[in-house]
Amino acid sequence: MIAARDKANRVASSRAARVITGRPDRGAYIEQTSIDLPGRRLMLRVHRPKDASGRLPLVVSFHGGGFFAGTAAQNDWLNSHLAARCPAVVVSVEYRLAPEHPLPQPIDDGYDTVVRLVDDAARWGVDPASVAVMGESAGGTIAGLVALRARTDGPPLRAQALIYPGTDWTESMTEYSSVTENADNPTLSLSRLRVARKLSVPPTLDPRSVSPVKFDSLAGLPPTLVVTAALDPLADHGRRYVERLREDGTDTHLTCYPRATHTFLSIPGLVPAARPARREIVAFLRGHLHPAP
Repeated sequence: MIAARDKANRVASSRAARVITGRPDRGAYIEQTSIDLPGRRLMLRVHRPKDASGRLPLVVSFHGGGFFAGTAAQNDWLNSHLAARCPAVVVSVEYRLAPEHPLPQPIDDGYDTVVRLVDDAARWGVDPASVAVMGESAGGTIAGLVALRARTDGPPLRAQALIYPGTDWTESMTEYSSVTENADNPTLSLSRLRVARKLSVPPTLDPRSVSPVKFDSLAGLPPTLVVTAALDPLADHGRRYVERLREDGTDTHLTCYPRATHTFLSIPGLVPAARPARREIVAFLRGHLHPAP
């Protein structure tokens, strides 16, 4: 499985795959670098606008893949456009993957990376007071949990954008209507969802601790955008999370794109809805990271 994952990630990172995954914005540079954290070194994919100067807002991005697959390069299309058009420095994290590194290790990678980037803001050319997190699918889980940890431990976040996130990794994760209705969806089947949980949630871990929708309180979180897809098994994960956020007083916006499937923002060459969704995400983050006077 690990060998198959690595092969799939190489394909997703190739130039040939950009017919499906989208061509990066020419207004942004993409740099592969690394960051040293306690006990490990992670690779980062940094998207930086070509025509901007001075300290820029920081967006830390997390790819999808069920915690056991995926690579930062699969989001080059979205991240590079966000970098060029926000503008911002968008850092995509190659967090550690299951089964070698099950939860909560990917969450720790996400949070520790955000803290280190903010602590070294001058080195990265970012504004430590203008930070947001973004993630798709399992990466949306990471972004949501990073925001939950940051509300008490810092750093302060201006916004979070969660794209068809998995918000429930407990045994009830499949007990949503959208899971039943879209169980055979080719981009995320029910069987793949179960495999993801089996590989990434160890028996010793309380799954509620990695399920944002199961937290007792969601108060104190930054303004939130949740993007879902009508044909996605996880559509109700996002919808229920938005309901909880609103109940606890968080400024939240939910958009569900019709005729869109799970992962659609990673395959813009196949799903037309990716373009209006990208525009919405860019506008949302730009509005919170570059607020009007």
